[in-house]
Amino acid sequence: MNAAGYLAQLQSLLPPGDLWSRAAGAGLTRLLGGLAEEFARIDGRAQDLLREADPRTTEELLEDFERVAALPDPCVPDVQSIGERRQRLVQKLTGRGGQSRAFFIELAGRLGFTITITEYRPFTAISPCTDPINNEPWCHVWRVNAPAVRIVTMTTASACNEPIRSWGNELLECVLTRVKPAHTHLLFGYGG
Repeated sequence: MNAAGYLAQLQSLLPPGDLWSRAAGAGLTRLLGGLAEEFARIDGRAQDLLREADPRTTEELLEDFERVAALPDPCVPDVQSIGERRQRLVQKLTGRGGQSRAFFIELAGRLGFTITITEYRPFTAISPCTDPINNEPWCHVWRVNAPAVRIVTMTTASACNEPIRSWGNELLECVLTRVKPAHTHLLFGYGG
């Protein structure tokens, strides 16, 4: 509610009579007007708090949310826009883990990478002739096939202090290496 609405409410609470003037220039009206402005300011801050309670729209409480969610992630570069920080926060708060191919492909997609996964198996007597000859330890090895390099370009929604262009695959390697099953070995292949 705005200050005029609060002023009208405060004046409606006054008892009837000439002593309680509701005229625009009266001293009582000016006093109530000052109170009404403060009530409107507090009301506005309460609305801000409701918006700040949602990690998808937070600005002022972003650092507190990040502290609770153990962010920033050591894998993510320090230079991030507010939008990217919010996106990482929401991912961290709503993400669910997994060990399936689909989980890792989706995780890479959320990081901005399109990948495929190659799993290795030991060669056995029933393996097709075209399969590579791998021994038993290879059953715990998998490879992420990613594009040669990911390029992120500044957009109109970007903040003015963001880089015009950034590139690299370090984010993908760091995040996937951190969340891979501990008993496995992860390889990365880039390009064709």
